[in-house]
Amino acid sequence: MATNAPATDGRRKAAAARRKARQAEIIAATRQIFDSKGVRDVQIEEIASAVGINRAIVYRHFTGKEELFALTLVGYLEELHDAMAAAAASGSAPSEQLERIVGAFVDYGVAHPAFVDCAQALMVRPGDELLDEIAEGPLFRLGRGITSCLTVLSDTLSHGVDEGAFTLSDDPVLLANALYASGLGALQLARLGILVSEAAPGIPTVGQISAAQVRSYLVRSALALVTA
Repeated sequence: MATNAPATDGRRKAAAARRKARQAEIIAATRQIFDSKGVRDVQIEEIASAVGINRAIVYRHFTGKEELFALTLVGYLEELHDAMAAAAASGSAPSEQLERIVGAFVDYGVAHPAFVDCAQALMVRPGDELLDEIAEGPLFRLGRGITSCLTVLSDTLSHGVDEGAFTLSDDPVLLANALYASGLGALQLARLGILVSEAAPGIPTVGQISAAQVRSYLVRSALALVTA
């Protein structure tokens, strides 16, 4: 008895492959726009135009702009993880590893300001909103991308404790999350290059701060937190 199941399965696989390729194409175009002009004010129409499609097709592949931006952030996080992992592997003592990991984080953020914008844009959204606006699969990929970076840091912190090099008052995972969040804020400071202080009581003044100064501060702060 003849059956068309194999042909049907083949068409489904081909359709799934085309859908996956189109999604990758849209994400790649989004990343290119982010890297060239930043995240702010990027519209779906601009992304669709870069791919040569209309916005309706974009919405066939993504639930909305937040989901597309989240999946674009995953690409940045994968690169950041590789940079942090390489930094960890290049150090011998735990303190040296931590110094290089934090340095790699800052260097990547300075080189990819769109990563900072994209990460901060998602961080300020309440969790329940993200759950409503991003499908389970993409949200899982985003979480996996973030945790892959955090694990490099928390594993180094744990290793330092085991070696007796670090003294932590908090859980390594909590400290890793705090360093990641504060690092994103400091990267924004590095981009602005502005340091606000008080010249006299009630008189504000604006100075300058470089990315190198921010990098040095974050490294010293991280080391101080684990060696106090």
